[in-house]
Amino acid sequence: MTICKTNDLNTTISPGQRLLGLDIGKKTIGLALSDPGLKIASPLKIVYRKKFIPDAGAIIEIINSESIGGLVLGWPINMDGSAGPRCDSVRDFAHEFLKLRDIPIGFQDERLSTQAVERAMVAADMTRKKRAQRRDALAACWILQSALDTMNDERARRDLITTPPQP
Repeated sequence: MTICKTNDLNTTISPGQRLLGLDIGKKTIGLALSDPGLKIASPLKIVYRKKFIPDAGAIIEIINSESIGGLVLGWPINMDGSAGPRCDSVRDFAHEFLKLRDIPIGFQDERLSTQAVERAMVAADMTRKKRAQRRDALAACWILQSALDTMNDERARRDLITTPPQP
């Protein structure tokens, strides 16, 4: 498998398989898991980064145990839409990961994901400590849910085009 468009992930995985969302940071990797129907994302956990091989090993364990068919990586583009050094880091992570595990990978725009979940946690009156513990997994959830919504919108548009109107 290779890197593909996020919209195409649902056509590259087997029915019943899930997607795993990743928010890759310098110190942590937030993880989120889709349901088998590819409709709803849920925060899963945070992997505290060590080196690439142990980090990838932790992700591969989840892939094996949770019937994961593809990955959605947060794509940290700049606010003006340009790709910066953080995009290079995520791209390098994806290419190195594909050397260890053959799985489709899509990228999803993650602009403002952390700010969105931070605002929601502040509105919920969460303490700073609890916000710090949950931020990255919730950001991964936000990224994955954005990808699922895009995929489902695309599927709905395709169904409208290919399904003849009912009398």
